[in-house]
Amino acid sequence: MTKYSVILGNLGNTNDRFLSTGYKDQPPKEEMIRKAAEIEGVSGIELVGTWDITPDNADEMASILQKNGLTCVSIIPDLFSQKRWGNGSLSAKDPSIRSQAIDATREAAETARKVGCPMLNIWPGQDGYDYSLQADFRTERRWFTEGIRTVAAEYPDIRFALEYKPKEPRTHSYLARAADTLLLAEDTGLDNVGVCIDVGHALYAYENVAESIVILQERGEKLFHMHFNDNYRYWDDDMIVGSVHLVEYIEMIFWLRETGYDGWYSMDQYPYREDGAGAIDASVQFLRSLETLMDNAAMEEIRGLIRRGDAIEASHWLRKKILPQP
Repeated sequence: MTKYSVILGNLGNTNDRFLSTGYKDQPPKEEMIRKAAEIEGVSGIELVGTWDITPDNADEMASILQKNGLTCVSIIPDLFSQKRWGNGSLSAKDPSIRSQAIDATREAAETARKVGCPMLNIWPGQDGYDYSLQADFRTERRWFTEGIRTVAAEYPDIRFALEYKPKEPRTHSYLARAADTLLLAEDTGLDNVGVCIDVGHALYAYENVAESIVILQERGEKLFHMHFNDNYRYWDDDMIVGSVHLVEYIEMIFWLRETGYDGWYSMDQYPYREDGAGAIDASVQFLRSLETLMDNAAMEEIRGLIRRGDAIEASHWLRKKILPQP
């Protein structure tokens, strides 16, 4: 059975550089968790380290989650929103910053172990570069790899999912695409290091997300985690799932099933002006509807379409599945 979760911040205040105070009022954490638990199908939560969970409040957060019937799916170390990470975290040129980033990741892993959370999802948003002649691609990627290897080796019971994104806040990110992130994960030499696909990040990297799923799963099931949202491909709009890419979502769900992905389907959106719980609910119900559509008969029909490779036949199949018949 598919497992659905949500990043807790999706249900709170959301801000951008034009309205830094945010578009909403910030509700208490316990209220956000309660709203998540009320969304039909949701049974998991992702928490951001220092924002949502710290070593000091870990027991309290675990108790609140348990009270609401929710599992802590992953903890996201905050390696992106503090001034000290402005020039990178695990790949920073300053060795003291790299050491602090390792310690922050280690602290998140220790907190995850304390609350029984099986995964860290690492999005290194500040690790990259902005200008030519600014980055030592060889050395800085090696530093990043060594940092991940150090902590992941200390916590073999925890999975480390590396989330890629082509840009923002840097103009170029070191973890930019599925393939280069897979290479880095494999370079650690550790089985507990893999990749998280954020659908929106993959879309505006101009990837076919279904193909990226297959690439990662074919390399020893290195797809550890999925973040779901949508956009128009030119920016990380973090929109409601399926609001733009319906057909591609059908292909994604097929290949997630076909490759045996058994991880969480986690919602990662920024509903700036929409009701957060409503937007997450719309996304979860969209995915659940696709899961219903993708029954055993549909899976076999798609296998046949792929074997024959006939675009016209595939177009007719999609039309009959998703539109009223004339």
